[in-house]
Amino acid sequence: MITVYGIKNCDTVKKATKWLEKNNLAHELYDFKKQPLTTELLNDFVKKIDWSLLLNKRSTTFRNLPDEIKDNLTDQVMFDAVLAQPTLLKRPLVEHNGQLHLGFKEAQYQTIFEK
Repeated sequence: MITVYGIKNCDTVKKATKWLEKNNLAHELYDFKKQPLTTELLNDFVKKIDWSLLLNKRSTTFRNLPDEIKDNLTDQVMFDAVLAQPTLLKRPLVEHNGQLHLGFKEAQYQTIFEK
């Protein structure tokens, strides 16, 4: 099963799920607004992809963080901040065959989901 992690009303998440539907690929949406981001799940993300790629520094959520967090981006500080505000993660995060993929680009998805 393909799992799409993100927020239902995010435009990029919408593009990804529409592409999956169009290509008849069964998937489920894990909506961070409705389902909590758990410590276990975030640990799994961090094992698969480096923080520098997971963290969306261009997001409004990141820009609104207090300077003491932005100026002290240790692994633990970021872990705690993302657990509190999952919208700090780039979206969508797509898990398929034990691998995690970031964002949506049609060519990337065609490669990931080759039949």
